[in-house]
Amino acid sequence: MTENFSVAISYGENLGYVEYDGGKINVVLDNETGRRKAEEFLAQEHEIKIPHETLLDFTAEKINPQASVEDLKLALTRLWEVTGVHVDWSRPVEFVKLHPHY
Repeated sequence: MTENFSVAISYGENLGYVEYDGGKINVVLDNETGRRKAEEFLAQEHEIKIPHETLLDFTAEKINPQASVEDLKLALTRLWEVTGVHVDWSRPVEFVKLHPHY
């Protein structure tokens, strides 16, 4: 069974989305710079400090955004900091498909 997931993103005046379909990540964004930055970031493995029992209890773990939906979601929490591409967790992807600009 393949995992599917999509989330809205934005970069400058452009809205788009990231789709995950069983290991394949597709970035749809009508801004070449933002799309390229997001694709490059999501194609790499990252070491991320993951919280556990308390706010001071972290362990560094390697994640591969292409490996699973959970790893992709973790990588997306760091996307804006590294690339300037914002993840719009609450914006419906169907809205973005109809209205790709602010």
